[in-house]
Amino acid sequence: MSTGAGRRHRHGVSPDEIPAHHHHHGEAVEPLDPETAAALDREHWKVENVELVTVGIDIGSSTSHLMFSRVHLQRLAQALSSRFVVVERRPLWRSPIVLTPYLDDETIDAQALARFVHDCYDEAGFARDDVDSGAVILTGEALKRRNAEALAELFADESGRFVCASAGHHLESIMAAHGSGAVALSRGRAEPVLHLDVGGGTSKLALVQDGEVLDTAAIAVGGRLIAHEDGVLTRVEEPARVVAEHLGLELSVGARLSPADGSAIVEALADALAELVAGDVRSELAASLLVTEPPAWPVAPAAISVSGGVAEYVYGRETERFGDLAPELARALVERLGAGPALIEPPQGIRATVIGASQFSVQVSGNTVNVTDPGVLPRHNVPVLYPRIELEGDLRPEEIADAIAESARRMDLLQQRRSEAAVGFAWQGDPTHARLRALAEGIVAARERSVLPGDTLIVLLEGDVAQSVGHLLREELGLSGPLICLDGLELRELDYVDIGSVIEPTGVVPVVIKSLLFGAAGGRERRVRALHGALAG
Repeated sequence: MSTGAGRRHRHGVSPDEIPAHHHHHGEAVEPLDPETAAALDREHWKVENVELVTVGIDIGSSTSHLMFSRVHLQRLAQALSSRFVVVERRPLWRSPIVLTPYLDDETIDAQALARFVHDCYDEAGFARDDVDSGAVILTGEALKRRNAEALAELFADESGRFVCASAGHHLESIMAAHGSGAVALSRGRAEPVLHLDVGGGTSKLALVQDGEVLDTAAIAVGGRLIAHEDGVLTRVEEPARVVAEHLGLELSVGARLSPADGSAIVEALADALAELVAGDVRSELAASLLVTEPPAWPVAPAAISVSGGVAEYVYGRETERFGDLAPELARALVERLGAGPALIEPPQGIRATVIGASQFSVQVSGNTVNVTDPGVLPRHNVPVLYPRIELEGDLRPEEIADAIAESARRMDLLQQRRSEAAVGFAWQGDPTHARLRALAEGIVAARERSVLPGDTLIVLLEGDVAQSVGHLLREELGLSGPLICLDGLELRELDYVDIGSVIEPTGVVPVVIKSLLFGAAGGRERRVRALHGALAG
């Protein structure tokens, strides 16, 4: 997508393209004929609007699904702005929700998953080239190295257009809060909402207030830690073994699970999750099931919302059984939530995920860019850390470094061991030497903590201070290695960026910002269908 260049007429054509019979200098202007006027209007619309077809592909421990959407982006109102914002997103086609296929060695069956994706494209009527952008979200078992490497090959051809996000527990909690609609719901409520995404292997929690995720946590409690056929165990995950051992029970594939033992395991799992909801993890079992550090909820929630596969049973949208513990876990969870904050229903349940990625181009001013080695460009799909800190008044380097580290924790950057990440700030206040140096020192301190990985430091700013910050980093603080410091960018959490090569002689650097998109409110979705119904053959 073009960043746009040169002087443009208000109808989207350059002045020398105006028909010759138009006169200037106050003379009468002959009206345009309808066909020419319509062509100019179409050209103007194309300059100001962009429509993309995007796909969201969610591959999790228990279920996988896919959604095609059409995204309408529109240029911001200010004249000749190069920034586009999403004004409409419309689902075009949703796949059935399928059980993620596994091989006998407990790795995900990449070939079966590839057939599912291929069939989805065919059934939706899309060829690969019809899709402009997309997001592939890997969670749970899909993140494990043996699985991730095989799954990455499925989307290698789209690597330049797709965001491939490996969502650890904290990032998955944030995505679920957005995808379920809980974040949007919290903007209309005066009180905090605690969102629970209860899936097959884990439960992710996010405390949300006024559209902002305050804190996250996760625990190995899910509806498919055990799977069985007619009471005979076919799958036993390690957390289920931990619970069974705590209860003095034995679980093994091929053995029979008695109703009493299944009930005891469900009750123990629900108790552990209830402790985490309360922010008071006391029992040894709950502590052993935590997969993140225990939270310290800064405020008490006034309402609780639930998404994920178990949510379908919580809200009565599903009655069919799929050989796991989900229905019983939903019942036990509702019983424990009954005496607490109000249980509200978010717009999305099991499909609480991204619907794709939007893209818009930003042209960065060559006057303030600071790129020490143009040879390190271009870069693709770089995740952006967006620290929650107001850059107003006196700045403290340690606070800035702490904010960067906290952002890296939320994005699960340290656990993923990603090769690189960018850090973004919205600069505010006077660009004095002392304030800019404090920002630079905070960035260096974060880098010394190994919070900002990669040989190249990438700093993205909203204010026009990139050249000054880059100079301070290099000349005064002795930063070694390549530096990319750009400004004029408006970023947010969950953004990814493509940074193009420097365009000479202007020194402009084109940047494509890829924002993960989440669906708006929607109705009921189709239920999960069995593996053999979607992935056979």
